[in-house]
Amino acid sequence: MDTITAVIETPKGSAEKYNYDPKTKFFKLKKILPAGMVFPYDFGFIPGTKGEDGDPLDIIVISEFESFPGCMVECRIIGAIIAEQSEKKKKIRNDRFLAIPEEAKSFSNIRSIEDLPKQMLKELEQFFVTYNEIEDKTFKPLERLKAKDAFKLINKNKNG
Repeated sequence: MDTITAVIETPKGSAEKYNYDPKTKFFKLKKILPAGMVFPYDFGFIPGTKGEDGDPLDIIVISEFESFPGCMVECRIIGAIIAEQSEKKKKIRNDRFLAIPEEAKSFSNIRSIEDLPKQMLKELEQFFVTYNEIEDKTFKPLERLKAKDAFKLINKNKNG
């Protein structure tokens, strides 16, 4: 399967959430997570895409290493968590695409979301449920997509 480029906003293990600002072309600190809460894996976006929330599609880059804000990582898509997010009674789709870096060694055998341990997926989903609760939002995982269907959804959401 083809690879995609992910741009990392928030590295694995970080308690600080960063957002890319396309106007200034810099990364800006958005918030600090509560004590003990950190991003379980690198979190970022897929350039050239647009989700229902108006932002580029979100991506979780699962690897044995952490990168840094602004790092571009060539990845293979292994699936997606289809989710609904709500804020002030407004519900939107805000999916999380899952990827493995081409350079990852420990995860080189992971080709599909089905290859990930079930507990890892539950913990990822729970992280985003809790992360959104902190801001009085809800995050509701609806289904999990396999790699092929996730890749089709990315292509459907490409800008132009």
